Amino acid sequence: MPKPGDQIQVKTKDEIFDGILIPSVNKKTLILKLSSGYNIGISKSKIKSIKKLKTPKKIIPKTKIKQNTKLPSVSLIATGGTISSKIDYNTGAVKSLMEPEEILSLAPEISDIVHINKIESPFMVLSENMSYQHWKKIAETTAKLINKDEAVIITHGTDTLHFTSAALSFMLKNLSKPIILTYSQRSTDRGSTDTNLNLICSSHLAKSNMAEVMIVGHGESSDTYCLANRGTKVRKCHTSLRSTFRPINELPLAKVFPNGSIKILNKKYKKRTEEKVTANTKFEEKVALLKYYPGASPDILDYFIEKKYKGIVIETTGLGHVAVKESKYNWLPTIKKAINAGLTICAAPQTLYGKLNPLVYSTGREISKLGVIYLEDILPETAYIKLGHVLGNTKDSKEIKNQMLTNLSNEFNDRLTEDSFLY
Repeated sequence: MPKPGDQIQVKTKDEIFDGILIPSVNKKTLILKLSSGYNIGISKSKIKSIKKLKTPKKIIPKTKIKQNTKLPSVSLIATGGTISSKIDYNTGAVKSLMEPEEILSLAPEISDIVHINKIESPFMVLSENMSYQHWKKIAETTAKLINKDEAVIITHGTDTLHFTSAALSFMLKNLSKPIILTYSQRSTDRGSTDTNLNLICSSHLAKSNMAEVMIVGHGESSDTYCLANRGTKVRKCHTSLRSTFRPINELPLAKVFPNGSIKILNKKYKKRTEEKVTANTKFEEKVALLKYYPGASPDILDYFIEKKYKGIVIETTGLGHVAVKESKYNWLPTIKKAINAGLTICAAPQTLYGKLNPLVYSTGREISKLGVIYLEDILPETAYIKLGHVLGNTKDSKEIKNQMLTNLSNEFNDRLTEDSFLY
């Protein structure tokens, strides 16, 4: 009888399927992982026959790649995610089974671009399981490595990658070399994986003059080029497209081609220096990101007051609005109560694009008078990270407001242009 992980052939009345058997929680359904990487469910009542084809080897041999020590020296940090995933031959499911060194075998071309001096893996987790402790560990590891090498490349899951890129942007001080985060939307076992191109382009960018925290990944659906996006102005915008990470409220920093060509699109970036990079990983964990919606009760703020939270970022509508006096769900009294209780309340645009302005409508003016800090064109996720970082470093209310409104890592764009909209 075939077991999970076995490659089998399933015949129904109308079709024949070849794939890897995966455990199913539904006893009436058989699940196969096809060669395309997708899973399908087949009703057992429709199955005419099942034939075992082979049992894949459980041990995947590592590939030794000769490196050129004369090339620029780069360190790599592996943290998990799809880019660090392969088939688990025990179950047929995609799991984080890889040793960090195996990443080199995914894009052998890297050995002709840079010299991977060191590979570290402080942890291996899916990005949805990360928290501020993981961001701190990545920042500390990056600071240790970057001062010895020309750049650091970090492999990471996609789901919360833009949270991590924002955290590193604020935590790493005196940034003087490229910090590149890259990913894969599709597992390395699939022919359509984006791992190879993303790693190759990341390696080319590692030799560039850009001293920024950047996310590097597919720029379009084909394998033509990658985009390098600033760590505080980028967001995952599609669940499955390889070109999921898009710049918000600014142009990408560059297009990076697999032949090593780099086309600068945004000249506003920090250049390499000889400064020593340090990590300030102080972070206030009692911060929250809250999305306002029509009919939302302000009572939710009472929870954060009761639990002694220190700060909240509210994703506001339009130019920076929540329900006020005209509504059954007037948020003004509860916002005032929260601020009086010591919470820092900030507003970020849930539209993502554009800039907040509380002075256009009376609603915004009323909210602003209470002491809510309007964070212009900042991304909500970036605002959440920034608030945690600022509150981790100061408790003084005037300094908190000053820091939140200071452009610490190009999280604000003073001049928004139409060509950056839906880039």
